[in-house]
Amino acid sequence: MTAFFALTTSLLWGLADFGGGLLTRRTPALTVVVVSQAVAATVLGAIVVATGAWSEAGPRLWFAFAAGLAGPVALLSFYKALALGPMGVVSPLATLSVAVPVGVGLVLGERPGVLQVTGIAVAVTGVVLAGGPQLRGAPVQRRTILLTLVAALGFGTVFALITEASTSVTGLFLALFVQRLTNVAVGGAALAVSVRRGGRAVPESGFPWASLPALAFVGLADVAANGTYAIAAQHGPVTVAAVLASLYPVVTALAARGFLSERLRAVQAAGAGLALVGTLLLATG
Repeated sequence: MTAFFALTTSLLWGLADFGGGLLTRRTPALTVVVVSQAVAATVLGAIVVATGAWSEAGPRLWFAFAAGLAGPVALLSFYKALALGPMGVVSPLATLSVAVPVGVGLVLGERPGVLQVTGIAVAVTGVVLAGGPQLRGAPVQRRTILLTLVAALGFGTVFALITEASTSVTGLFLALFVQRLTNVAVGGAALAVSVRRGGRAVPESGFPWASLPALAFVGLADVAANGTYAIAAQHGPVTVAAVLASLYPVVTALAARGFLSERLRAVQAAGAGLALVGTLLLATG
């Protein structure tokens, strides 16, 4: 059961990443974040009401609120990186977010094992190689890598915070609902500021209503992935669940290769692979 739900998490996260990155190539990233998260918040709100999760309200929800503040920054950076660079590079690099929980553990007195130290070294090497030989003197490539690392930091922060926000399944529903509401509020405020400064909330052709199902899918797949991961972690070793769930970049890369015919240089593919291997070592260490 753990393997099934954890692999389902990888599939959902991988497809959500692919869909979000694809949508931001036609629609402003902030709009993608706000609309997809608003759909997710609506569905989660219904679940919270149906399950009576309001009874789980308490001081821990401040962690969910903090996660909601960090989430839009991570998502926006990630979607912009996906729109600018190859998904087969960006998505594996984003899994470096696992380094954040490791860092929290170090602050709390934990010491990394041999596997974790090896994972950090391998992952950093992957970051350097994934930029490819054209990284030097290519502002777009540098920006893509930077945005991806910002996203990884944000995702790792959200992961650490949301873990502290609940102690039960119903509590997780409530925490995710609060997080999504905060995501929408923060993202909406940023979108309003962007529009006031001359940015666009929608493409020149108007709101892409035809993309609404895809936007909904991105938000709902992200929520569902959180749910399946929680189930996986509750029914088996967390390390097994984390390793299998962290394979989602493979799904994104395969989708990009299959639907977009993306081709990577050998050094980029090697770097992305090393980053993924480093992430797995960190998770299993």
